[in-house]
Amino acid sequence: MKLSMMRLIVPLLAVALASGCASTTSTEPQANSAYSDPRDPIEPFNRGVWDLNYDVLDAYILRPATVGYMTVVPKPARQGIANVVNNLDEPVNVVNALLQFKPRSAVIGTGRFVINSTLGLFGLFDVATALDLKEHDEDFGQSLAVWGVPHGPYVMLPAMGPGTARDVTGRLVDNLYFPANWLNTPLALTKAGLNILGAREQLMSSEQLLKESVDPYSFVKEAYFQRRAYEVHDGNPPAAEEDEAYLDDYLDN
Repeated sequence: MKLSMMRLIVPLLAVALASGCASTTSTEPQANSAYSDPRDPIEPFNRGVWDLNYDVLDAYILRPATVGYMTVVPKPARQGIANVVNNLDEPVNVVNALLQFKPRSAVIGTGRFVINSTLGLFGLFDVATALDLKEHDEDFGQSLAVWGVPHGPYVMLPAMGPGTARDVTGRLVDNLYFPANWLNTPLALTKAGLNILGAREQLMSSEQLLKESVDPYSFVKEAYFQRRAYEVHDGNPPAAEEDEAYLDDYLDN
């Protein structure tokens, strides 16, 4: 997929990565076709979970909660909250940058955490970005990919959304790092909830694109794989000939 398309769908996928949901009813042309995606060996199960996330959790819980959050909390305050949550994840970026042999990214991440935790009042203000220390998102799923671990089967998780065996493992490991491992259960749940609300808010202006998709499930899956390739290769993924072949087969059917 071209970079211009990536820029279009990455914001759309933010909420899908957090909660795997949207606000329309999915269709199932791919499920009933002869096409079989080898990356998605448990597609019937995944589609069932997608429908749960898609039709129930988002429609009756997540979207109304996000609308209420946006109504009650002013935008500057929401941005400050998002900054705090992002700052808590900065050590994860540092550790994984080191695991991926990216010392420069690790130094930048360390600087961001120190600056934003002090001058930025515990991350409330993103002072580091103003000083041209831009965030480098790294996670253990990306580290595994750099080490040559294949992504494994695609899986749709209840309330958590799309992933692969490699990325789900990565999420679990990332929660073991400081300061996530220091947070008690209420604080950890609060952080996760704020992260999901922020991700769902980003989708509000783009959700019409997903509504108009012929098959939202397939759209999100393809975009997920493209986004992960983009992240693993630091914005310069190799020509995705294999993925494009999957898409061509799907369109032919």
